[in-house]
Amino acid sequence: MTTGLDLTQGSISGHLVRMAIPMALGMIFQTLYVLVDLYFVAQLGDAAIAGVSAAGNVQFIVMALTQVLGVGTTVLIAHAAGRKDRVDGARAFRQSLLLSGITGVFVLVAGGVLAPMYLRGVAADAETVRNGLIYLKWFLPALALQFALISMGAALRGAGIAKPTMIIQMVTVLLNAILAPVLIAGWGTGRPMGIAGAGLASTIAVAVGVIAAAAYFVRTGFFAATAEEAPYRPDPAVWRKLLRIGVPAGGEFGLMFVSMAIIYGIIGGFGAAAQAGFGVGSRIMQSLFLPVMAIAISAAPIAGQNVAAGRPDRARETFWAAARLCSALMALMTLFAHWRPAVLVQPFASDPVVVEVAVDFLRTISWNFVASGLVFTCSSMFQAMGNTIPSVVSSAVRLTVFAIPAFWVSRLPGFQLHWVWRVSVVATTVHALFALWLLRREAARRLSALAAGPAPQPSAA
Repeated sequence: MTTGLDLTQGSISGHLVRMAIPMALGMIFQTLYVLVDLYFVAQLGDAAIAGVSAAGNVQFIVMALTQVLGVGTTVLIAHAAGRKDRVDGARAFRQSLLLSGITGVFVLVAGGVLAPMYLRGVAADAETVRNGLIYLKWFLPALALQFALISMGAALRGAGIAKPTMIIQMVTVLLNAILAPVLIAGWGTGRPMGIAGAGLASTIAVAVGVIAAAAYFVRTGFFAATAEEAPYRPDPAVWRKLLRIGVPAGGEFGLMFVSMAIIYGIIGGFGAAAQAGFGVGSRIMQSLFLPVMAIAISAAPIAGQNVAAGRPDRARETFWAAARLCSALMALMTLFAHWRPAVLVQPFASDPVVVEVAVDFLRTISWNFVASGLVFTCSSMFQAMGNTIPSVVSSAVRLTVFAIPAFWVSRLPGFQLHWVWRVSVVATTVHALFALWLLRREAARRLSALAAGPAPQPSAA
């Protein structure tokens, strides 16, 4: 069996950078695809952008489910690696793959049934609903296939390996970016599919990624084990451990879906152009977050292995190193979003209303970039300690602090969109402060207990 990397030794900052760079590169390629896709969809009009953006919000629900699977898998395998327990790691991996197949089928069926009801509830007009449904029809298979890809990538990340995932992601993103103009605009074929082509391009690319990842595991023998050591049948004990860690983490993305749906509902009265502007601005914001998310995500397996190995000092050092890097990068992005937000928006929107909404969104929302970076880092540390409930609790506090005032200001005379963005800035700041407080309390309880006791001994396996 191919072995992972021992993250309980060596420089914490070195491990962070080594894991974050390939992950960030993969995310940057992912960003380029999103922007290419957005560029060609934007040529189809405001209703197309609004429809794809509203439909794309469904991805937050799927991300919530993939987060359950990905976080649970990463933590279980990181803890197994910290204990040097090969069999436990193989068992967790196989159960994760089994869950990925079941969940993928569920998403495919549920998405087809529930998507029309959701889109009719948040879209500004019938044309936006129609475009959203067309997009989802071709995009849902990609969402379903993502679970297997997430499971395999999370397993490698828990073992301290990031490069294969990066390479596979880059290949799929390049394929997606090549297919987007061909299928959306009909380059070379003369048969443009429009919004349907955007969804189909994603589905083909994800399918290729799943095949490539599976081939890597077969070729390397990673997490190889006998059927007696790690059975392929469902193991309720492993499922309970994986879900106990993953469900609260997935709840964070579920709350993001609710928050985004609230925003789409509030701004729906301003028309499809306003929803399109918010869609463009939020996509750009998410793209700016990716390098920081790479650092935060890398912190989880590093701290997790050290927690399992009885090294609380290195777990704490991981948090501070990640927090410093994330805050510095977010501060730079805040300055750029204030300096030249139009540079980011104009390639993807020509309608002055769309541009104005997106620019105002980025300029206002950037005030919470540093706070968002700290939230990402705290979430990773909760994962490393095997208790993700504080993450979802702090996210629920943020949703409450945002939703109630947002509904209130939307009913005031002279209501303007940027009032919602300002409420979001306040809510995210509260979120970050509360998450830091919860992390301090959780670390005092769990890491202090590790420091007081002897380090776990490696298992005979």
